[in-house]
Amino acid sequence: MSDHPILAKIRKLLAKAENDAATPQEAEAYTAKAAELIAAYGIDQALLDADRATSAGTGDRVLNLDPPYARDKADLLATVSAHYGCQAVQIAERTPDGTRWALHLFGHDADLERTELLFTSLLLQAATWMVRAPVPRGESAAAFRRSWLAGFRGAIGTRLAAAEEAARQRADAVRAPGLPSTSLVLADRAALVTEALHRTYPRLRAARRRQLSGSGARDGWQAGERADLGGTRLGNARGPATLR
Repeated sequence: MSDHPILAKIRKLLAKAENDAATPQEAEAYTAKAAELIAAYGIDQALLDADRATSAGTGDRVLNLDPPYARDKADLLATVSAHYGCQAVQIAERTPDGTRWALHLFGHDADLERTELLFTSLLLQAATWMVRAPVPRGESAAAFRRSWLAGFRGAIGTRLAAAEEAARQRADAVRAPGLPSTSLVLADRAALVTEALHRTYPRLRAARRRQLSGSGARDGWQAGERADLGGTRLGNARGPATLR
């Protein structure tokens, strides 16, 4: 699909945040504007479809997660996708070289686009900040970094929820009387996504929670608070489902 002008602006902001030379203060400055733009974009697309009585339909895409820390990346992607009104099915394929992880995402085209855009940027930002976080002496680097990524993901989820609520309130404040509320429009879209997922995967079970032993969660959370974001759509930030 051709890039929407707002998405093009957001890409430029995210590129600045991804730059290794960016300071935490600079990344925070980029965050505010990017979050405002992409949150407004998501809400606007949903309301536009509703007001035109347009059935945007749902789509899907599979994103493969490369090692290292592929499962942790899958958790981050699931968090972002849920806040953008998408749903994710976690796919684990055992191979002679180890487990391969992927997420099958379901959502409306604009939301899938935003999910992949932000997730790709967050991976680059996380890679920059994670290697700068010193691993405590005597601690496994892998354990520390997995917990770092969990903290990063937690901060991202909190910020996405706050940004979406602010976007919803702004949209409702200017919505014409007699039109469905923003929350109702988004709920109707979410129902279509759920229906599409269950048509493809009629039997699912919740993914198991993992216990992480590393001490990097605090550093990861702080990095997540600095990360440049792209806002949210209303949604329940559930974890991914997994195949039986």
